[in-house]
Amino acid sequence: MKRAYNVKSFRFQRPADFDYKAGQYITVTLSTNGKKTGKPFTLSSSPTEKDHIEFTKKLTGHEFSNMLDAMVTGDTATIRGAFGKMTFEGEYEKIALLSGGIGITPMISICKYCTDMKLSTDIMLICSDKTEQDMIFVEELEEMKRHNPGLTVFNTLTRASENWTGCRERICENLILRELPDYAERVFYICGPPPMVEAMVEMLHNMRIPDSRINKESLTGY
Repeated sequence: MKRAYNVKSFRFQRPADFDYKAGQYITVTLSTNGKKTGKPFTLSSSPTEKDHIEFTKKLTGHEFSNMLDAMVTGDTATIRGAFGKMTFEGEYEKIALLSGGIGITPMISICKYCTDMKLSTDIMLICSDKTEQDMIFVEELEEMKRHNPGLTVFNTLTRASENWTGCRERICENLILRELPDYAERVFYICGPPPMVEAMVEMLHNMRIPDSRINKESLTGY
């Protein structure tokens, strides 16, 4: 399923005994010419979706990316998991999700889970992308917002076209103070490229948010 010009979601039938939490990741192994290659991917599906599991990947033109892109219905992969501690099961009343690029995938899983479970969690999702063409899951989030009054989505683009009327800042302290005045009451989830994750953690530390209220996942090699 194409999500953007260079992003695709891949769905596999969910085994009956496959359990996971919103925000976790799996490893996907493909075989070609007798050689096995495996990569980790965060699930963009929710545990509430019983018939399939889904992960979403930026297509980079590298060998593994091309192998995935060439898959057709009926092809198989070895999937292991689920792994990771950046999960949400309704433990907190207020959460803030900070995503950079393809780092939106675990946030989608969490938002879907909260919406499907009809949780009363107050969720603020802040997505940072480069251009309008890089934005993914826009329609899905609009649909979730229709069913989940606790979900707010804020988009910012760092290299937007002239037509973009929204925010153009990187996620920074000023943006958080302006859009999330109750930030001190929230538990933060961060996912994106390692430099972005490190910058967000440093920013939150400067804002006196303790590590106990910060959950993070860095996406490398995507």
